[in-house]
Amino acid sequence: MYRSWMVALLSCWAVTATAQVLHVGFGTHKPPYVFEGEPRGLEYELVDGAARNAGFEVTAYYAPMERLHLMLRRGEIDAITTTHERSGVEAFYSDVYIQYHNAAVALAKRGYHIEHIADLGNYSVSAFQRARVLLGPEFERMAMNNPRYREEALQINRNRLLYSGRTDVVVGDKRIIRYLDREVDDQVDVTQPLAWFEIFPPTLYRVGFRRDEQRRRFDEGLRMLRESGEYQLIEQRYLTD
Repeated sequence: MYRSWMVALLSCWAVTATAQVLHVGFGTHKPPYVFEGEPRGLEYELVDGAARNAGFEVTAYYAPMERLHLMLRRGEIDAITTTHERSGVEAFYSDVYIQYHNAAVALAKRGYHIEHIADLGNYSVSAFQRARVLLGPEFERMAMNNPRYREEALQINRNRLLYSGRTDVVVGDKRIIRYLDREVDDQVDVTQPLAWFEIFPPTLYRVGFRRDEQRRRFDEGLRMLRESGEYQLIEQRYLTD
């Protein structure tokens, strides 16, 4: 009964002439998930599709994750993507809407052997912002005890650091790293062989909302997106490599 009521209510919202604006923070440029300043990308389109099903019109904000978390606390935006309960920010968290496949990667010529997250403590490491809290307690311990650990606000900087040899190891989603190679190939030698270390489980991400009512509507819109098959169609457009 509740679900039927919600579907009917969401259908009414969806056809309302003026949709409710939802101010959403997406982070900086990280193709193929988010193309900064453009209404496209796997993550953007999943969030936008679920929000539209819920009667929202998404207005996107692109900024480093630390700034977005601050904006959410201040009430300057309604929601942030690519987060979950361990973010340290008080929010109402949606159902899982996407998963990332993070890995550690180094230049193959260095001959590193990395079998566990704790092994990263032996190297200089560059990761994405808030990786220290999003990748689990073992990674957080490594980050806190490694004086050569750093986080980059701009994901593309990690590609530059990796291929130039200015960091030993980069941690990030494999698709993002591979995609950004084409954007730095005129600055560094991206033909250098890489060694990938699959030491992380998939990272499950949610949307963090300021209001529980927005979260409930989004979750129902996400369910509708999956049941209609649109979720899978969006995935297929971006996850073909």
